[in-house]
Amino acid sequence: MHKLLNDSPGENIMLLGNEAIVRGAIEAGVAFATTYPGTPSSEISLNLFQISHESDLYFEYSTNEKVALEVAAAAANSGLRTFCMMKHVGLNVAADPFMTLAYVGVTGGMVILSADDPSMFSSQNEQDNRYYAKFGNLPMLEPSSVSEARDMMKYAFDLSEELKQPVLFRTTTRINHSNAFVTFGDMKSRQIKGKFIREPLRYVTVPAVSRQLHKKLLEKMNTAKGLSETSDFNLIKGSGKFGIITNGVSFHYVLDAAKDLDIEENTKILRLGFSNPLPEKLIKNFLKDCEKVLVIEEGEAFMEEAVKAFAQEEGFVLPINGKSETLFSRLYEYDPAMVRQKIATYFEVEYTPKEKVSLENIPEIPMRPPNLCSGCSHRATFYEVKQAARDMDIICPTDIGCYTLGFLPPLNMGDFVICMGSSVSSSCGFGQATDQKVVSFIGDSTFFHSGITGLVNAVHNNHNFTLVILENGITAMTGHQPHPGADMERFGLEGYGQVNIEKLVRAIGVEHVSVIKPFKVKKSIETIREALEYKGVSVILSQEPCALYAKSIKMLTSRVFKVSDKCVDHRDCVNSIACPSFYIEDGRVKIDADTCVGCAVCAQICPENAITPIKK
Repeated sequence: MHKLLNDSPGENIMLLGNEAIVRGAIEAGVAFATTYPGTPSSEISLNLFQISHESDLYFEYSTNEKVALEVAAAAANSGLRTFCMMKHVGLNVAADPFMTLAYVGVTGGMVILSADDPSMFSSQNEQDNRYYAKFGNLPMLEPSSVSEARDMMKYAFDLSEELKQPVLFRTTTRINHSNAFVTFGDMKSRQIKGKFIREPLRYVTVPAVSRQLHKKLLEKMNTAKGLSETSDFNLIKGSGKFGIITNGVSFHYVLDAAKDLDIEENTKILRLGFSNPLPEKLIKNFLKDCEKVLVIEEGEAFMEEAVKAFAQEEGFVLPINGKSETLFSRLYEYDPAMVRQKIATYFEVEYTPKEKVSLENIPEIPMRPPNLCSGCSHRATFYEVKQAARDMDIICPTDIGCYTLGFLPPLNMGDFVICMGSSVSSSCGFGQATDQKVVSFIGDSTFFHSGITGLVNAVHNNHNFTLVILENGITAMTGHQPHPGADMERFGLEGYGQVNIEKLVRAIGVEHVSVIKPFKVKKSIETIREALEYKGVSVILSQEPCALYAKSIKMLTSRVFKVSDKCVDHRDCVNSIACPSFYIEDGRVKIDADTCVGCAVCAQICPENAITPIKK
């Protein structure tokens, strides 16, 4: 049995933050869950996917976040407790239904999780999705610890049902990917079938209906504001003239800093966990006895701006600061040492940071940039496109996935990326605006997510570019989740359909479609060249399983290669494909037998035929 399904109230177990969130949802009786995977939220969906095959929970990896939210909205309005999760940029994709679903509301509890990513550990931006709660007029909860994430998730479903509104549950990477002990609670029984009650004057959002719904939405938010004022998740610790207002993981940094600086007796701390709508009365009462206030929040000045407005309304004259050149930045995530230093500076507390450990006699740690895995078929495809287009002036729009790393040298195949699916649509623009040849790249999962519409646009408007769909059979970057083109029998699962990308592309109207097996280098280069010379939209399907996934399901039959004595040290292998299995020892190129998977691409490009398989 999955550990998160154990009906063992009182059990204390070490969990990842994302696991604690899942446990909270299970204890709340979640019956229906949807997602498109994205780090740092991916482990939430993985655990729910596993649980769904051991229980009556329904879970799906949806085509994209917009679809996930729309599927979940229907379930929630059939009376089921529903959970929809995504990373922060995923909420951009889901923003259209998100905004209007706030008007429509829900009948069963519904939680929408946004996993924000300060410092962009795995993201193209670090937007602050607290503004979505304010923008969409939805209540928002923000946990400060792993254990609290479980507690708060349970409450989120209750709050949603009380208000008949979706609840936005905002986390950050530091919560999602930290580990802590969590105490299990009681598990609520799960209602797995509901009934939709027809009510067109609520559910059909034509203008006349939406005008009435908007009024009701604002009334619901007034109710939510009252709940925020008395919520246990908005708490005050300590007393004194120094005031600190904070949220999320920064709350614990503040508690530690106050103790380390020995200012606990002079400091009171307001932690806002039910952070939209903000508890206006609570904040104003908090400010009343303070001499100066510091607002500590990662990201934007979401709370700081509101706190200053509340102070102005009450006529309070006191310094309130947060974001500034000398205090807290809008960039990146915070850390305990930085928070401690800024608190000491702002409240003029004597503080001498501990002397840093001297690193003078320690050799510098070599850089370890991200890299495509050994045996990754994307590397072969990039090399082959580069060879096929070596006499062309090309632009290479790319997309979100492992293959984004193709922009790094020596491959240098990636010139423009802004979001999921943008490679296809931006290729339309580049092809029309320039006389350069456009060759774009997109993964199979990303193609299903948001690349199809761009290709439809390209066919309709007769644009001129070549699209390479990197079809490795899985959503590789976020942890090998399935997508509509995946063979679910490889997961040991039945009852799923499988969308054939080649048939789909031809059905859209693409006339020049070709398939390559990227580990057959010479043939692939010839096929790519033909596609590049075609005038109009051409599509190349580069088909080869993800090496890591293939290895995990015992599909990979490894052949280990070596560099023989025939090598004259041209280093074409290192300088053109830079597989991480290569290394230099005593001035000679070697291959690491423990990581080589035997794709044989290097052997095919070596001018001396010096790379050969090791005989077993």
